[in-house]
Amino acid sequence: MLRIRPRLSLLLFLLTFVTLIVSCRSPQLGEEMIVTITADGATRDITVSAGSTVTQALQTAGIAPGSLDRTEPPFYTILSQGDTITLTRVSEVFETEQVVIAFERQIVRNETLPEGETRLVQAGVNGLEEVTYRRILEDNIEISKSSVKTVILNEALPEIVMVGAQSSFTPLNIPGTIVYLAGGNAWIMEDSTANRRIIVSTGDLDGRIFKLSPNGEYLIFTRKSKKPASEEINTLWAVRVKNVEPKPIWLQAYNVVHFAEWIPGTNSVAYSTVEPRSTAPGWQANNDLYRVSLTGGSPRKMLDANSGGVYGWWGMSFAYSADGRLAYSRPDGIGLVDQDGGYLKPMLNITPLNTHSDWAWIPPIAWGADGKTLYYVTHSPAPAPITSEESPFFDLSAVSFSSEAVASIVDSAGMFAYPSASPIRSDGREKIYQVAYLQSIFIEQSETSRYRLIVMDRDGSNSKTLFPPTDASGIEPQTPIWAPESLEGQADNFIAIMYQGNLWLIDSGSSEAYQVTGDGLINVIDWK
Repeated sequence: MLRIRPRLSLLLFLLTFVTLIVSCRSPQLGEEMIVTITADGATRDITVSAGSTVTQALQTAGIAPGSLDRTEPPFYTILSQGDTITLTRVSEVFETEQVVIAFERQIVRNETLPEGETRLVQAGVNGLEEVTYRRILEDNIEISKSSVKTVILNEALPEIVMVGAQSSFTPLNIPGTIVYLAGGNAWIMEDSTANRRIIVSTGDLDGRIFKLSPNGEYLIFTRKSKKPASEEINTLWAVRVKNVEPKPIWLQAYNVVHFAEWIPGTNSVAYSTVEPRSTAPGWQANNDLYRVSLTGGSPRKMLDANSGGVYGWWGMSFAYSADGRLAYSRPDGIGLVDQDGGYLKPMLNITPLNTHSDWAWIPPIAWGADGKTLYYVTHSPAPAPITSEESPFFDLSAVSFSSEAVASIVDSAGMFAYPSASPIRSDGREKIYQVAYLQSIFIEQSETSRYRLIVMDRDGSNSKTLFPPTDASGIEPQTPIWAPESLEGQADNFIAIMYQGNLWLIDSGSSEAYQVTGDGLINVIDWK
């Protein structure tokens, strides 16, 4: 066997160690190496100092990278002999172009036309928008294109085609003017239920606000915003309904959810606002009040934003009396608004309802026709162990401003009783009026229950059920709308309600019910 002597073994070890050290040592200053650079369509070798970074190599080659350019390997990498650098030129280009917005086609059923007949109500017009794009180029080759800004230059107008849906309902003579919302458009009936015409055909009315002025000349309404709901919910508009070609006017108001109403004796509108939110219910109420005039000018603040009490995030509602007094309602009480001083004057506390959900109950309120009584729904207690905030009982009550008396008029009417007072009429020397309200069919489930229409004298006496019959399903919660006056020969006034998506007129004296429409599209009505 071959044996290596110790001295020779030591020598071989030292030679191997030195070789490893030499091969692994770091580049020393002053040494040079060659690297390859590919940039701007050319490839070349350059000599750089050992230990140089990619950035330094590019500088040596006289190549200036742009702020968006990138390299492989990255700029901060320390190079080794024979490495290859690839520089990619990256540029950002903004381009603006105009894009046509195709108009939509809307079909509106109209019972005034014979079945199958069509009529063009509004010709469609394409809109125009200006879109700014951001293009990313790498070595002059586009790798991405995205929209960064859109500006509507001209809004598209929908094509509206009226399709006949002739109904067999007998036309009725009516006093005043009825307006109704169907399919996102506003319609009007005058003198007879057979005389119908469209007054706002934008197709985007959201139904939150839909109110005729006391003289029946103007309609205020809200339209869905074209912006995301988390930025803007809707906008407030007005239109003169008597015009042959009504033109809506923006009232410089937006995010109006709970309240907007005509101020009695003026051509101005009061409204309250909310702040949009991306979380349920979609807003945070401001509980404020503004006033804006149809004659122009910016809205004027009447009531500063406030917390709104318990569950104030949902919001408040308001109601004007005929003589211009303003009442408010919020989840924990009702009261009056000092419109000159801009503050609230609480009258009655109401136990707020804990809905265990993302909505809050606002007690319905309504003024008597003489302005001396305020009707409201109050939250009544329940037997133990049910807590007061979870009680399922709601009574219809009234407070008299002449006697300062508070009285419960109807027990267990339901949370959506929605009282509504008729116009005043003379009965001998006395001027009287009636009150209509909704009675829940299932008393302890009034949140989900359907309702029946009840009418009574202003003190709660002589009540009778008007509609619908006991063997029919009830109506959805809504405020009954009284006719502004009775027809000649009619003892009492009509009451307008919505039932199964259609308009019905109920004679409050005879209890006769008349179906007016049959398309099932109506979701808001008003009558002046």
